[in-house]
Amino acid sequence: MQTNFTAEQLADPHVAASEAILRKCVHCGFCTATCPTYVTLGDELDSPRGRIYLIKDMLENDRPADAQVVKHIDRCLSCLACATTCPSGVDYMHLVDHARVHIEKTYRRPVMNRLTRAVLAMVLPYPSRFRFALSLARLGRPFSGLIKRVPALKSFGAMFDLAPSTTPAPSRYDRPGTFESQQAQKRGRVAILSGCAQPVLDPGINAATVRLLTRLGVEVVVPKGEGCCGALVHHMGREEQALTAARNNVDVWTREVEAGGLDAIIITASGCGTTIKDYGYMLRLDPAYADKAARISGLAKDVTEYLSTLDLPAQPSRGMTVTYHSACSMQHGQKITTLPKLLLKAAGFTVKDPAEGHLCCGSAGTYNIMQPEISARLKARKVKHLEATRPDLIATGNIGCMTQIGSGTAIPIVHTVELLDWAYGGERPAKLNKS
Repeated sequence: MQTNFTAEQLADPHVAASEAILRKCVHCGFCTATCPTYVTLGDELDSPRGRIYLIKDMLENDRPADAQVVKHIDRCLSCLACATTCPSGVDYMHLVDHARVHIEKTYRRPVMNRLTRAVLAMVLPYPSRFRFALSLARLGRPFSGLIKRVPALKSFGAMFDLAPSTTPAPSRYDRPGTFESQQAQKRGRVAILSGCAQPVLDPGINAATVRLLTRLGVEVVVPKGEGCCGALVHHMGREEQALTAARNNVDVWTREVEAGGLDAIIITASGCGTTIKDYGYMLRLDPAYADKAARISGLAKDVTEYLSTLDLPAQPSRGMTVTYHSACSMQHGQKITTLPKLLLKAAGFTVKDPAEGHLCCGSAGTYNIMQPEISARLKARKVKHLEATRPDLIATGNIGCMTQIGSGTAIPIVHTVELLDWAYGGERPAKLNKS
């Protein structure tokens, strides 16, 4: 693709990075077949190729974002299926990130849209605020149908619909501290990301992770001062807020590395993992953090990545069929595709793959709140394919997917690590006890 940026424009690191990415796109259209919004809506501007045209035109002409650009960029799930499909290696993830930053800086959104985004940015990254917000959301849930009739309030209605009927009590495994190896010979030392939404919605995930790792001889530390990874605000184009979150975590984990060494930083939410593995890129222009961030990104591992290095023994068959839903941030963002399934098979489960496994379920961070209609269509499509495999349960590695899919099916959906903990001597996942 020909690009026509001026020397003055290219002095902006965001524009310079975008220009390099844009030059790779040959507009072959392979990405359209795997883009959830194009497959759902059939609009060229809702395909990666169409969005690249919009971004190129906006940046080359050095103009503020307009309503058309914002509409189609907002509809992008950042699922990155296009990046997996692209034969030219276009770095769509960073291109759309740059576009969102430009939108945030140059476009004034309608007042209710601004309010909704501000509420999400102020609440979701903070567990105590999120827990309080869920208690309020349960009060508003009976009125969600009425609220959704008002176009400007649809996102608030979607929030009420997604709010769980109950919120689990906080877990001791998410409090700062060290959980010692239960083996005489320690096999490693890792930190674990507590996260922001996950410990509120399902604290059992990290609890299962800590129990499993310590039984296997790994010391697990929950560092003091750790916070949200920044993914939620990063995908809203709130660059400074995202970078502040990244710097905080880099400092916290660097202290742990220097104090006692770390073999890995364990991530149990794949959406967070994709962002933390990108800290090196996000902070590449910050001389005080570039090297430290790159080091932290190199230590970040999805829990299944780390477990695959521990040579877990094969277990007898459990007589249960698990359909594995590969979260977009796992298969497209981190390129982890077979490890979770191999671990589940070795743990004694029969594992199935659903049709159209490459397509997003429609969760995508805050997407199911900000774009509820498209999200609902993607959820229905995903649930249809998952249920067609007739599994006993569904496994995945991302809390957003668990919440989204779980709201559309009666089949239990649990985190992969909960099944592995159970298979290797831990507790039976609570959701299976309810089925």
